Amino acid sequence: MPLDPSFVGRSWPATAPYLVGREKIREFATAIGATDAEYHDPEAARAAGYPDVVAPPTFPVVITMAANRQILADPALGLDYSRVVHGDQKFAYTRPVVAGDALVCLNTVDDITSRGGHDFITTRTEVSTEGGEPVVTVWSKLVQRGEE
Repeated sequence: MPLDPSFVGRSWPATAPYLVGREKIREFATAIGATDAEYHDPEAARAAGYPDVVAPPTFPVVITMAANRQILADPALGLDYSRVVHGDQKFAYTRPVVAGDALVCLNTVDDITSRGGHDFITTRTEVSTEGGEPVVTVWSKLVQRGEE
């Protein structure tokens, strides 16, 4: 079953706030092998001009992957997650994510296409603070492989 193209342009309500923790940033940085001091040490982060430990640039996937469940779990979309592979990820920052941020996500489906028997869905997640300050926009493309 192909993905429902009527989802293009659809947005969902903002998610509950995600409180970015210092230890979550450290754990993520360690997991990806990011050893920069400002990812681990609050003093080093402050010396670099940040209010607290700063997150590596790909950290928002922790938040946006969970937020995208609003879209992907909707049975009307027609997504078979057992056939999904990750296609692409892009980030456009307004400012870095730092420990102590309370972030909310607003999800939108930007595009759904089919090529070569495969379906492609591109989601856009606007990540901002609880107070509405823009932080980062994250685009994610998933590929639903064709049935064999």
